[in-house]
Amino acid sequence: MYLGLDLGTSGVKAMLMDADQNIIGSANGHLTVSRPQSGWSEQAPADWIRATEEAIAALKAAHPAELAAVKGIGLSGQMHGATLLDAADQVLRPCILWNDTRSYKEAAALDADPRFRALTGNIVFPGFTAPKLAWVKNNEPEIFAKVRKVLLPKDYLRLWLSGEHISEMSDSAGTSWLDTGKRAWSSELLAATDLDESQMPRLVEGTDKAGELRSELAAKWGMGANVVIAGGAGDNAASACGMGTVSEGAAFVSLGTSGVLFAANASYLPNPASAVHAFCHALPNTWHQMGVILSATDALNWHAGVTGKSAGELTTELGDTLHAPGPVTFLPYLSGERTPHNDAKIRGVFTGLGHESGRAALTQAVLEGVAFAFRDNLEALKSAGATVPRMTAIGGGSRSIYWLKAIATALDTPIDIPADGDFGAAFGAARLGLIAATGADPVAICTAPATEASIEPEAGLRDAFETAYQRYRAVYPAIAALNG
Repeated sequence: MYLGLDLGTSGVKAMLMDADQNIIGSANGHLTVSRPQSGWSEQAPADWIRATEEAIAALKAAHPAELAAVKGIGLSGQMHGATLLDAADQVLRPCILWNDTRSYKEAAALDADPRFRALTGNIVFPGFTAPKLAWVKNNEPEIFAKVRKVLLPKDYLRLWLSGEHISEMSDSAGTSWLDTGKRAWSSELLAATDLDESQMPRLVEGTDKAGELRSELAAKWGMGANVVIAGGAGDNAASACGMGTVSEGAAFVSLGTSGVLFAANASYLPNPASAVHAFCHALPNTWHQMGVILSATDALNWHAGVTGKSAGELTTELGDTLHAPGPVTFLPYLSGERTPHNDAKIRGVFTGLGHESGRAALTQAVLEGVAFAFRDNLEALKSAGATVPRMTAIGGGSRSIYWLKAIATALDTPIDIPADGDFGAAFGAARLGLIAATGADPVAICTAPATEASIEPEAGLRDAFETAYQRYRAVYPAIAALNG
C-alpha cells in the first residue's frame, strides 16, 4: 500500500492506494485560514499536523489492515508558503501562505533585479517565498534574526514525519531562490534576501527517497519499519502526476474558480515576460509551464449572480451546438489577470452590446472570453517553445460540453475528457510514494486516465473564432489605458 498526503489550503487529504494503483480509501482533515490584516493569509503549522493526524486516524478506522501495509508515502502541498524555524526547529511565526499579498513592495523590488527572472525563469510574485522573507526582515527583524531554516508547507510535514529538512524541485521552483534550469539553490538569489544555503532544505527529485517515517508515528498508525517518504511535489505538479501529464507534449486545462493551462516539457522553457510560470516538474529532467487566468468558472458564476440564474441554467440555454461568436466580447478580468498581462489593476468589460444582446448572448460571450483567455495562455506557452498537440480537461467547468467546444475551437486543439475518477494531487503524491519505495519507472507509473470522450475543434467555425479572438486581443490595450 502507498499513502498520498496533500496539504491544501482548506484541508489535508490522505489517500490510500494499492500496488496496482486502485484507490482503497481517502479521508480529510479540516483547516482554516487566518486573515489578521487586509491582504494577509496565514496558517499555524501545528494545525497541518493536527489535520494530517485527523485524516490518517479516519483512514485507520476504515482500513486498518491496508494502512498497516503502507511501504511508501508521497507528499503534495500548497506552494510558496514561508514556514520559519529556529535552531531547535521551533516555528517562529504563523506560515505566510501563497495567497498572502503583504510583500508586494518587496516582490517588486526583487523582480526589478534582473538576476531573479534570469535564474528562476519567473516573475517574482508577491505570493512567492523570497519576498515574504524580505518582508519579515523589514517588519519583524527580531524574528528574521532567528531564522535557521525556511520550509515550504509540505516539507514542514516531512520534518514532522521524518525529522529531516528536505525539499524537492517542483515546490522549490516557486520560492524565487531556485536556479530552475540547473535544479539547484542559487546562492546569489539567497544572498539578495540576506539568506544562505544553510537555511534551505536539502534538495532531491520528487521521485527520490527523502526520509523515512519516524518509528513512533509508524507504531501509532500500525505501520511497519522503513516506510519510505518520497520527495513529493507542489500541488500542481502532483496533480499532473495524478493526471499522467509528465512527458513532453502532455497538457491539461483546468476549468476551476481560476483557470490553469499546464504543459509538461522535456527541457526548461521560461517566458517570464508573459507571466508564464516555468517550474521544475516532480520527475527528473522534466519541467513544466503553467499559464494562469484568475477568473474561469468565477466569471460564469459572477454572470449567474447578476442574472439570477444558475451557471447550469445559463449554459443549458445555449444548447450543445457551438455557435459562431456574436458581436459581444467579454474580458474575464474580474480580479485582474496573471497570464499574459501580469496586471492586478485591470478589470473585466463587455463590448459590442446592442439592443438585441440578450442573456444568452452575454453568456456566450462570457464562455468565449474565458476560452480566449486560455488561447492567450497557449500562445504564451508556445512562444517559449512548448508543443501542445492536445489537452485533457479537468475542473467543474469541464462539465459544460459547449464550453469545451468553444475552448477546443478557440485554441484549435483537441480536448480529451477523462473517465470519472480522482486524479488529483493526493493520487499523484501516492504515485510518487510508490516510485520512491519501489524504484519503478516514473513514466510507466504516471499514466493518463482512460478517455471518456474527445472534442475536436470545429473546422467550420475556426475562422470566425480567430476573428473574434483578434478582436478580444485588441480590447485589452484600450481598457488598460483607462485603468491607468
